[in-house]
Amino acid sequence: MILKHFTAGELETNNYLVICEETREAALIDAGGNYEKTAKFLKENNANLKYILHTHGHFDHVQGDWELQKNFDVKILIHKDDEPLVKSLKQQLMIFGMKSAEAPKIDGFLEDGQIIEVGNLKLKVIHTPGHTQGGVCFLIDKVLFAGDTLFAESVGRTDLPGGSYEALGNSIKNKLFTLDENIIVYPGHGPSTTIGHEKQNNPYFGAEAKPQT
Repeated sequence: MILKHFTAGELETNNYLVICEETREAALIDAGGNYEKTAKFLKENNANLKYILHTHGHFDHVQGDWELQKNFDVKILIHKDDEPLVKSLKQQLMIFGMKSAEAPKIDGFLEDGQIIEVGNLKLKVIHTPGHTQGGVCFLIDKVLFAGDTLFAESVGRTDLPGGSYEALGNSIKNKLFTLDENIIVYPGHGPSTTIGHEKQNNPYFGAEAKPQT
């Protein structure tokens, strides 16, 4: 797997491009912008962008969709519960005083446990509501793309519409902290971390974090 990290937009959102080395099929996880760099890297690696996979529907993760959709034959997938957020992209940008952008056309919906195939790569969808109702993470081998669910020694905010601190805590403890501790976590903002490090050091959970029974 080829993995390329881009930081985009005013909120320095992490976007991750994954490419299957054998087939050159690619998927972009979140699209906060940086169209030129994304297109350049795809061309340099002779890769075909098959999917844009969204961890959730906040503007800083989807505002780059439209330009990519205009220039590539790409399918945009998101959890159905976050479809209203994508449709309200212009309103989101207006509220935060950001430059306007067109809302993309959603091509399909992600479901918990679904496997997305990108060439020979298999990304498992993990529904992790809390930051938003339709928040998801993507697991591929020993790598987790966590969006705004889990950060390095922090968690996603839950004070925006659709957020729930209780749901976020349940998602992290019962779905993420049950994964292999060596899994690398690539979040939607900030540096990478590991599941093991967060179980021991995340101040929102700490060393006693355990799955709920």
